[in-house]
Amino acid sequence: MNAYQPDPETVATQARSDESLTETLLEETTGQNHVDVIETVISSLEQNQSAMVSHTADGYLWKFTYGSVEVFVQLTGLTDEDTFTVWSTVLPLPAKDEGRLMRKLLEMNWSDTFEARFGIFNSCVVILSSRTVAELSPGEISRAITVVATIADDNDDALQHEFGAA
Repeated sequence: MNAYQPDPETVATQARSDESLTETLLEETTGQNHVDVIETVISSLEQNQSAMVSHTADGYLWKFTYGSVEVFVQLTGLTDEDTFTVWSTVLPLPAKDEGRLMRKLLEMNWSDTFEARFGIFNSCVVILSSRTVAELSPGEISRAITVVATIADDNDDALQHEFGAA
C-alpha cells in the first residue's frame, strides 16, 4: 500500500490561487462592509428621514441631520489609500472677534474634541475627523461619525450666539 503524495507543483499553485482569492474577497467584503457600517450608523443617528447618499466614480457622500446640524460623511473609495472623512459646519465666517474665536477653537481642539478637530472649510468653521481606509474598523467608523455629530450639535448654537456674523 502506498501513501498518497500530492504533486508539489499543483499544491503550490492551488495555495497561491486560494491566497489570491482570499485577498480579493477580503478587499471586496471589507470595502462593502465600510459602506454598510456607515449606513447603519447614519440610520441610527439621522432624524426626520434626512439621510441622503450620492455614489459616483469619486466615491460615496452621505448627508444627514443630527440635532441642529447637517453631518457629511465621505468615503473616497474602498482601497487602503482612500479616505474616510466626517464633517459638520458649526459657524459661517466671517465671525465677530475672530481672534478670540480661533483661540477658543484651538483650546477646544486640545480639550474637547477627542479624535475630531475644528478647522476651516469653504469659509465655515467645521468639526471634522479624517483618516485613511487602511485597517479602518467598524468601531472607528461609528465613533468618528458619532463624535463629529455630537460635538457639532453641542457647540453650534453657542458658537453662533457668541461669534455669529460679523
